[in-house]
Amino acid sequence: MAATEPRTSRGAWGACRFCGVAVPTGADQCPICGAGQPLAAAEIPVAPPAVRRRIRLTGYFRSLIVLVVVVGLTYAIVSAVIQGPPALTGDPLDTAGTWEIGAGNFSVLSGAITGGDYVLGNFSSVQPAGTNIGLAVYNTSEWNAFVNGSAPTPKWSVSPTDAGRIIFSPVVTGTYYFVFENPYPPSTHLRVAVYITTQYESNVAISGFA
Repeated sequence: MAATEPRTSRGAWGACRFCGVAVPTGADQCPICGAGQPLAAAEIPVAPPAVRRRIRLTGYFRSLIVLVVVVGLTYAIVSAVIQGPPALTGDPLDTAGTWEIGAGNFSVLSGAITGGDYVLGNFSSVQPAGTNIGLAVYNTSEWNAFVNGSAPTPKWSVSPTDAGRIIFSPVVTGTYYFVFENPYPPSTHLRVAVYITTQYESNVAISGFA
């Protein structure tokens, strides 16, 4: 006696009688929902009305989902092209926080400053209290000298102290680097936590209070 072939072994793909998804040839159950006895392609037109209606509705629903995804992706891509890259808010020299600096090491804040504008702020060692921190402000060329181990000339500096005021106004527009240094030798292993606040002020805003 010949073996019975699977219900969907002949012809085009069939459909699941429960979720309506297309079922590959030779499958005995739906690969999506697991329902058994999928309909062969030839059986779909003569299936019970409720089954045919369910297959149509699920087909429409899946098509709608695909359409919504395509429209959403198109909108996102077109919006990104029209709007361009996102604008960064705030200024890197408008900040407040605590930095931990290892012995013989440094931390740096940098940003563009328009000539005549100001960066105002404060810094103080908070742990261990009373330890010293130095501050030097470099332009780009002097910063490169600093990181390469040369002897840079700061545009402005504060000698090592446990608390200091920041009042810096460059003559020339450019990028400036505020370097906070832990002056203790690496052999001391002394890590200093420093609280730093900076605020960028335009010359126009400050002149308005004069």
